[in-house]
Amino acid sequence: MARLARRLAVGLLVAYLAVLAVLFFAQRSLIYPAPQERHAPAPGFAEVTLQTADGLALQAHWRAPDAGRPAIVFFHGNGGSLAGARFETQAYAEQGYGVLLVEYRGYGGNPGAPSEAGFYQDGRAAMAFLGAQGLAAEQTVIVGHSLGTGTATQMAREFAPAALVLLAPLTSLPDAAGEAMPLVPAGLLVRDRFENIAKVPRLRMPILILHGTADTVVPFALGERLAKAAPTATFRAVEGAEHMISHDAGVQAAQVAWLNGLGL
Repeated sequence: MARLARRLAVGLLVAYLAVLAVLFFAQRSLIYPAPQERHAPAPGFAEVTLQTADGLALQAHWRAPDAGRPAIVFFHGNGGSLAGARFETQAYAEQGYGVLLVEYRGYGGNPGAPSEAGFYQDGRAAMAFLGAQGLAAEQTVIVGHSLGTGTATQMAREFAPAALVLLAPLTSLPDAAGEAMPLVPAGLLVRDRFENIAKVPRLRMPILILHGTADTVVPFALGERLAKAAPTATFRAVEGAEHMISHDAGVQAAQVAWLNGLGL
C-alpha cells in the first residue's frame, strides 16, 4: 500500500512538473494571443506608421485633436485590436480629443513578436509619433486597459504625461497569473513582469484607476491595491462590472469628466 502511494505521489509530481514546463515554454503564446486581422481605420481616423527603435514599422490609427484638446494614446489589452480600441475610446473622439490607437508588434499583421520589452519599444514609438505632430508630453494623456496598463504605466514613468488613466489594471503580470492559477508558482515562471505596483509610487501626474467589482480576469482587489500604492491616484469601483469596462459608455463618460475636471 505504501509503495502504491509513493508511486501515485511520484506520478502526480511528474504530471505537475510537466504542466509547469508546458506553461513556462508556451507562456508568451498564452499571454499574447495576438489577433492577426488587419483593420481599416474608422471614419475620422487615418492609418499611420509607428517606427520603433529596433526597426519595426507598426500600423496604428490616428485622429488629430480639435483645437485646444490634448491627445489620448491608448494601449489595449492582450486580446485586443485596433477595431476594439476604437470603441474603447469612442467618447474621447466624440469630445474632440486626439486619439492614437496603438497596435503592438505581432498584432494585427504587424511585424515582430510580442514581449514586455517589445511593447515598451512600441509605446516609445507612439510617444515619438505624437511629438512629431507637435504634441508635447504635457499635452498627452496615456490610457491603458488590462495588460495595456503595463505599457501605459511605463510610458507615464518615462514621459510624464498630463494624466494617466488605468482601466482594470494589474499590479503585476505574475500577480494576475497567480490569481488565475493559484497552484502555479507564477512569480517564478512568468518572464514578462509589467510591475505596475513598483512604478506608480514614483509617478507625480494625476492618475485615474477604474475597476469592475465583478472582474474575473484581473480581480478587483489588484486594482484597489494598485491605487493604494499610487499617491496621486483617484480610484473608482465600477459596481457589478466585469473586465471589459473600457467598452462601457458610463465608464468612458467618467474618464472624460475626470479629465475635464483637470482642465484637459
